[in-house]
Parts: sequence; structure tokens; C-alpha cells
Amino acid sequence: MAKRTYQHKDHFFRKAQKENLRARSAFKMEEMVVSLALIKPGQNVLDLGAAPGGFLQVLAPKVGPSGKVVGVDLTPIHPLPFIQVSTVAMDIYSEEVETFLSGLGFLFHCIISDMAPKTTGIKITDEARSLALAERALALALRYGLPGGHFVAKLFMGRGFEGFRKLLAEGFTKVKVVRPKATRSASFEVYMVGIGKK
Repeated sequence: MAKRTYQHKDHFFRKAQKENLRARSAFKMEEMVVSLALIKPGQNVLDLGAAPGGFLQVLAPKVGPSGKVVGVDLTPIHPLPFIQVSTVAMDIYSEEVETFLSGLGFLFHCIISDMAPKTTGIKITDEARSLALAERALALALRYGLPGGHFVAKLFMGRGFEGFRKLLAEGFTKVKVVRPKATRSASFEVYMVGIGKK
């Protein structure tokens, strides 16, 4: 039997193109926002690992013109036609990003991390790097998230997964593990969701 090839242009890829979305992953965000009621109009949302902007395209209409969506990524993000969206190119491990977030003058109702490491193909290494990014995102969420707010982080399943779930439970009243329909079948990524920051 021939080996099944990786399908880049699947249903969600074609749908994203048709709807002028920058990434197929936008459908993951759409599903989570709707099913878990994570965001309301007028709220503030932080998107970590926001490039190329697919999540921002979903989040902007959800918060509306009275809300704010801030996207952070190492890679500069091409501007989007939403007055409520602003983006910066920064390293999330830097002091610069802390200074930036502190200087905004507001906290966030929801902090989302779609950050993922450049994969090496070595499972244990990729899992460790994914966990480190999720832990950094959680640290920022605990510092810059509003009480009662929510947190979403992409994470590769593996070593450290249960430990991260416990960390999340310490800071949030409910913890959910979500695998959106748009996730590729071969992927071992999930989204950890913290609901109701303590």
C-alpha cells in the first residue's frame, strides 16, 4: 500500500482561501470561541504567536469596534482592516514584551497562545519546546489576564502535559482539553483551555 502523503490543501485549507482567511487554523479559533463562549463584544484579547493573522481575523469581529485585539509574534504581521486590532513584532521571552504589555493600560479578558516551536522531528525535544512556550504564555496570562478571564494555549501532547494541566487548574476554575475539528489528523497538538481566572 502506498504511503499516505501529507495533505496541505484539505477542506479547511480550501475554505480558508474562499473566505479570505490567512490561515486554516482560523477555524480552530472560531470553533473554540463559539463552543466555549470565550469572548464577548467590547472585550480585550491578546493573541500570542499571532502571525500570519488568521486568529486575529476571527477575533476582531467577536470583540467588535469597542474591543481590543493585540497580536504578538516574532514575525511582523501584515496590517488587517480592523480598527480594534494592533500588532507588534516581539520575542515573548523578552523584557520588551513585558514592558509593552504593562504599558497598554488595560488587562485582557482572554489570552490565547497558538505558539508552536520549529519542530525537529525528535518527539521529546518538540514536546519540551512546546511545553516551554505554553508555560510562558500561562505566566503572561496570570499576570495580564483579568480575574474571571480565560486562557487558551496550544500544546503538543506528551511529557509534561499532565503537569501543565495541574498548573492551569491552580490558576483557573475550570480546565478543558480541546481538539478542534480543523486539527490535522496526524497532529498531536491540542488546546488547553483555562476558564475563569482565579
